[in-house]
Amino acid sequence: MLVKKVLIYIPLILSLFLLQSFFWVPTYEKQATGNPTRLVKYVQGSGGDAQILNPILSADTSSGTINDLVFDGLIGLDKDLKYRPRLAKSWTQYEEAYLAINPSWFLPGGELEKTAKDWPEVLIKALSENISWDENLRSIEVIEGKTFESKVGETGFILKQPTRLKFTLKNINQDFFTPIKEFLGEGYFTKFPYSDFIKVTNPEQEKDLEKQYKNILQVTEHNPVIVFDLRKDVVFHDGHPFDSGDVLFTYNSIINPKGTSPRKSDYEPVKAATVLGPYRIKFTYKRLFSPAFGSWSMGILPEHLLNEEKLQEEAKERERDPEKFIMRDSNFGRSPVGTGPFKFEEWNSDEAIHLKRNENYWDGVPEYEEYIMRIIPDPLTQEMEFYAGAVDNYSVQPHQVARFSKEEKFQSFSSIGYFYSYIGYNIRNPLFADADVRTALGMAIDIDPIIKYVLYGEGERVTGPYPKITEWYDPNVKPLPYDPESALKILNEKGWKKNSDGWLEKDGKLFEFNLITNSGNPIRKNILTIVQENWRKIGVKCNTQLFEWAVFLKDFVNTLKYDALVLGWSMGIDPDLYQIWHSSQASPKQLNFVGYKNPEADKLITRIRKEYDRPKQVAMARELHRMIARDQPYTFLYVAKSTQVLDKKIVIVDKDKGGKETHSKIYPTKDGRIQYYFNKWKKLPTIPSFSN
Repeated sequence: MLVKKVLIYIPLILSLFLLQSFFWVPTYEKQATGNPTRLVKYVQGSGGDAQILNPILSADTSSGTINDLVFDGLIGLDKDLKYRPRLAKSWTQYEEAYLAINPSWFLPGGELEKTAKDWPEVLIKALSENISWDENLRSIEVIEGKTFESKVGETGFILKQPTRLKFTLKNINQDFFTPIKEFLGEGYFTKFPYSDFIKVTNPEQEKDLEKQYKNILQVTEHNPVIVFDLRKDVVFHDGHPFDSGDVLFTYNSIINPKGTSPRKSDYEPVKAATVLGPYRIKFTYKRLFSPAFGSWSMGILPEHLLNEEKLQEEAKERERDPEKFIMRDSNFGRSPVGTGPFKFEEWNSDEAIHLKRNENYWDGVPEYEEYIMRIIPDPLTQEMEFYAGAVDNYSVQPHQVARFSKEEKFQSFSSIGYFYSYIGYNIRNPLFADADVRTALGMAIDIDPIIKYVLYGEGERVTGPYPKITEWYDPNVKPLPYDPESALKILNEKGWKKNSDGWLEKDGKLFEFNLITNSGNPIRKNILTIVQENWRKIGVKCNTQLFEWAVFLKDFVNTLKYDALVLGWSMGIDPDLYQIWHSSQASPKQLNFVGYKNPEADKLITRIRKEYDRPKQVAMARELHRMIARDQPYTFLYVAKSTQVLDKKIVIVDKDKGGKETHSKIYPTKDGRIQYYFNKWKKLPTIPSFSN
C-alpha cells in the first residue's frame, strides 16, 4: 500500500513543482522577476578577456572597452565625430614659428646689412600688404642663440645657434613662411651658411656631418601649440583630486624610454610639455602634424598611485627588483583607478570583469549601478546567453540580421564603420602599371552580388580610401559601373586580344596572374571565386590561392612578391593617409605595398597632415579621394555593416530639474557607436510604448 501511494504522489508532487516553476521562473520578457537588481546591472558579452587595464599599455579591444569606462581622456569624439571637451573643459591652438637669421645676408631693396634687432621691423613693413599674413601675426621676438655640444650618431659637433626670430601666430599656418621666402629670395634658404654655425669635433668626419646640416640647424621651424584648460571638479575613484600633474605624468609615462607603451609614436611629435598651473598645461610640437590632437583622448593616469616612488614601494613589497620594475609590472593593471563613470570592482580571469558606478562622476552619475563584462568565447553561446537574457548585447552575424530584425523584443542597430575591403594590384607588375587597365579590371567585377549574397545585403559600395562615414570621403565619386563589354574594349585598345582559347594575349603573353588572400576568412575566399569567374568572362586568366595569415604577410605582402590580393583596411578618424599612399612608404614591410606613386598625391598627403583648418582639410582630402579613385590602384569593393541588438526595455533617460524622467529610444552616432549615451541608459521592467 505504501509503495502504491509513493507511486501515485511522487509524480503528482513533481508535476506541481514543474507547474509552479513555469510561473515562477522569469522569461526573457520578465527576467527581473524575483531579481529586481537585474534592471540596474548591464551585462556585456565579450569574445575575449582583457589583457591589462591601463590605457597607455593596452592594445586589445576588451581592455579598451573597460578602460573607456574607468578612465577619461582630455577630449573625446561627439556624436558627429567632432572633438568635444572631457577632462579638458576647453583648449586653444596657435603656433610658434622660428626663422634663423643669416647675419651676412643683404636684405632686399638695396639696403645694407642690418642687425638682428632690425629684422622684425623690416619684415612687418615689407609684408604689411599681405593682409592674411599680417592679421595672423601676434608678435615677433628676437631670440639670441646658444652654443652647445651634441652628436649625430658617433659624429660630435658644436652648434653655435644663430639668432632667431620667434613669430607667435594666432592660427597654425603651414604656408606662413611662403611670403617671407618670396621677400628674402630663395637663395637665403638654399645657400644658408651652415658651416659658420656648425663645427665638427673631429675634422675627419666633416663630410659625414655636412649631410646632417639641415637636420641639426633648421632655418625655418613650425611649432604648433596646444594649451588645455582642465576641469576643476574632477577626482579619481579614490578621492584624490585630478590636475595638470596627472596629465604631465601620463605623457611622460608614455614616452618613457623604459616604458613599453604601444602608443609612444603618437606622442613623438611633442617637443615640450609645460605645466602652466594646476589646471592648465601646454604642449609644444616639433613640427606640423594635425592628427596628433586626437592622441589626447587617451585615458589619464593617477600620478599619486603610479609615480616612481610608488612603483619602488610596490617592487619591494612584492620582492621584485626595483631597478627592473616598471608600470607594466604593477598590480594597477589588474586593479585600475581612474576618473571615469565606473569604478573597478573585481576581475576573475577568463570569466568576468565587474565594475560599479562612480557616484561622484563629474559628468553625471550613470543610471546603471553595475557593469559586468562576461567572457564568452563561443559565438553560439553568446547568442544563446542573449536569448536567455543573461547578457544585454549581441553582435549579429550578417546571415542573422534578417532573423533578429523580426524579433519584437529586440532593438537592432546597423551601421557602417571605418573598415573597407579592396583588391590591391602590385603596380610594379607591368600587367598593372596602366591605370586604364586597372580600371578595366574593376569594371569587369560585379560587386553588387558580392554584397547581396556573400554579405547577405549587409554592406555598401565604396569608391575611395577614406571611411564612408567621415567627411573626408567624397560622396560625389561614383562607383565603377559593372560593364564587362567596356572593360574588354579598354583592354583591346591596350593591345590585349583574345586567342583561340578565349584568353587575352599580347605579344605572345597571356594576361595571367595570381590573386591571393589569407585563409580562415570565408568572405574573402568567396570573393576570390567570384572575381576569378568575372575576369574569366572577359578573357583574363586569374589563379587564386589562400595562405595562412603569417605566411601571407611574411612571404608575400611584406616582400612585395605578389600580383594582386584581397584585403581590407580598418581606418581611423583622421584624414592622414601618409603610411598607406605616400610614395616614400612603398618599400618592403611598409603599408603602401601596392607601390602607388603619384607626385600630386604626395603633395596633397603631405599638406593634409600639416593642415589645421578643418574645411581646408576636407577639400584636400576629397581631392585626394578623387585622384586615387581615378588611378584605381585598388578596386574598392565595399564597407560591411555592423549590427548590434539590445533588449527593447533599455532606453535613454533624461531628467528635468525636478527629477522627472522622460524616456527615448537609443540611437547610434555617425560612426555607429550605440553606447555614446551609455551613462543615460536604463533598463525598464517592460517594453515602453514608443518602442513598439
